[in-house]
Amino acid sequence: MKLVALFTSAGINIGVCAVLLSLYSILRKQPGNVNVYFGRRLASKRSRRTDLCLERFVPSPSWILKAWHTTEDELLAVGGLDAVVFVRIVVFSLRVFSVAAIICTCLVLPVNYYGQDREHEDLSFEPLEVFSIENVKEGSRWLWAHCLALYIITIAACALSYFEFKAITNLRLVHIIGSPPNPSHFAIVVRGIPWSPEVSYYETVRKFFSNYHESTYLSHQMIYKSGTVEKLKDDAELMYKSIKGNSFDQSCKPHLTQCFCGGPRNSFKMISNEISSIHGRTAYNDVNLDERKKECAAAFVFFKTRYAALVASRILQTSNPMLWVTDQAPEPHDIYWSNLCIPYGQLWIRKIAILVASVVFMLVFLIPVTFVQGMTQLDHLQESLPFLKGILKKKYVSQIVTGYLPSVILILFLYTVPPTMMQFSAIEGSISRSRRKKSACYKVLFFLIWNVFFVNVFTGSVISQLSIFNRITNLPEQLAKEVPAQATFFITYVLSSGWASLATELIQIFPLFWISFQRYILRCKDDSLMAPPSFPYHTETPRILLFAFLGFTCSILAPLIAPFLLVYFFLGYLVYKNQLVNVYVTKYDSGGEFWPIAHNTTVFALIFTQIVALGVFGMKRSPVASGFTIPLLILTILFHEYCRQRFLPIFKNNSAQILIDMDRRDEHDGKMEEIYDQLHAAYCQFAPPTTDPDFSSNAPSQDLEGSNRVSEISETGNPQPKR
Repeated sequence: MKLVALFTSAGINIGVCAVLLSLYSILRKQPGNVNVYFGRRLASKRSRRTDLCLERFVPSPSWILKAWHTTEDELLAVGGLDAVVFVRIVVFSLRVFSVAAIICTCLVLPVNYYGQDREHEDLSFEPLEVFSIENVKEGSRWLWAHCLALYIITIAACALSYFEFKAITNLRLVHIIGSPPNPSHFAIVVRGIPWSPEVSYYETVRKFFSNYHESTYLSHQMIYKSGTVEKLKDDAELMYKSIKGNSFDQSCKPHLTQCFCGGPRNSFKMISNEISSIHGRTAYNDVNLDERKKECAAAFVFFKTRYAALVASRILQTSNPMLWVTDQAPEPHDIYWSNLCIPYGQLWIRKIAILVASVVFMLVFLIPVTFVQGMTQLDHLQESLPFLKGILKKKYVSQIVTGYLPSVILILFLYTVPPTMMQFSAIEGSISRSRRKKSACYKVLFFLIWNVFFVNVFTGSVISQLSIFNRITNLPEQLAKEVPAQATFFITYVLSSGWASLATELIQIFPLFWISFQRYILRCKDDSLMAPPSFPYHTETPRILLFAFLGFTCSILAPLIAPFLLVYFFLGYLVYKNQLVNVYVTKYDSGGEFWPIAHNTTVFALIFTQIVALGVFGMKRSPVASGFTIPLLILTILFHEYCRQRFLPIFKNNSAQILIDMDRRDEHDGKMEEIYDQLHAAYCQFAPPTTDPDFSSNAPSQDLEGSNRVSEISETGNPQPKR
């Protein structure tokens, strides 16, 4: 690919982004689009009427200034700790690649360009390989510049990662200590309850914990089958028994009136809610339902102190590890109810099946990736498809085909990955929505790194030389040879997938299309039926980390990628802050558990970059550069091990010291009895969790402010996280 093709791709993407950003600044001003661009204002019922004026149809950068001036405290108040951590991941990448862009542009790029004794042609028609390490001749003494750049980038990344890890760890501790009493700290989930023909699961749980946790056991609440079909069947049976029992006037008439006279759509749920008991067992016995048939082998067990719940969730309850399996309960808003009834012994089968399905999905995805790589190599494409020779000889067609279309086609195929992985994570058996999203995040990240990076590298080599895996011992050598060769594709991928994805995220194409379809095709006048979405961490976090991985891997090999990544992360900082403040509603908070994923990916990218650089230095016959790279590799591994021992346990477990101090504080303030009274209501399966402001989950309140003035949040009376 020549530099002019890269300029063509950059020009197309800059034009697309400019049009979309201008269109967004106009569409966000239209009153009819408040559902799309101000979901949080709609959630708080604070819509504002806008009069017709010319200013509504003129592009303006006001949203950029508001996003820029949004502070971390304001972001924490409206989006929770997960939102703050996500923005910190973007800022961390921005800082690292600011260093990388300066070092690679000023030091590495000139060395690459003048690496061969040759006369350079017109700069715009130079092949991109001239700007990569491929242009440096073997045995060149200037390879020390690449080794020095690798040291600087690695030291900067490790230092910034350490400080971010430390700061986010402190934020997580403040988040735990300063939040209102969290019911999940007093509750555990018990699965694998043994079946007994004499007594129900309810009695089995009560006897077990009364016997073995007598001093700390408080109460428990069974989990019932709660599928959609099961709910409809229960409601129908309740209505039938109510009518048959001649209690039509007292109990059923109001609900039937609501059902058939335009009442709430969840009238059937209201029946189930009214017959539910918040003290352990639902009141199915009152209407003669067979309760034992509806019980699952799972329950929430409540303890008198946070420390007792922590101990019970971590120790082995019996000598059989498949029975009485305990885990810390998710927050009430975070529970994924449909997975709680999955038999515990079935989970390992599900995990194996999902692993196989994920591998098959990745193998099937090789087809479009191979096709995309074929488009980047015109010579081989013309040999395979001779009828395209005449078209591909045209100058502008060849520039678009090699510089723009491959990345666009790959992006379109990649849109199917996040929803597929989210479904896989749900089938896998996660009992909380945050764990499901975190599991999907891992799957999407592995998928993207494998298919966007490794498969593109290997398929590019397959196209040019039909067998790459001649000998498995040649794998490092092949990586050292093929990664620099494919670096130009990754530059265009950053342009096409990075910049354009931010613009499409900002303009919210799919919600905008759906609202327009409802309004103009279905003739629906009420747009409020569209619930505001939650932030797709499982999609955006892997995307950010993928670009960081590409940047680390290619920065010293193809330095032109660094400035494009710098622009991407800066634009992403503004776009994501705007979306978190205006569009997305936080329904639950994992407490910043996405940062360890970012840290591990960063360390993996650094180690992989050093291995590839070691292979390249070996191929270029530079023993000095190779010798200095080995200590850097060892130090990076030691740094990762230190961070893993120092910070990672805080993200996996709550400390006994903190929980005991919180217990003593609540006992001193006389809040324990109030907390005990609210536990069952918080985990009521057939009713929404409690909304008592003094007893809530760590998730921010869903009564969120609009987006025009973030500073108004403290004036509206919305609950603020306690410091």
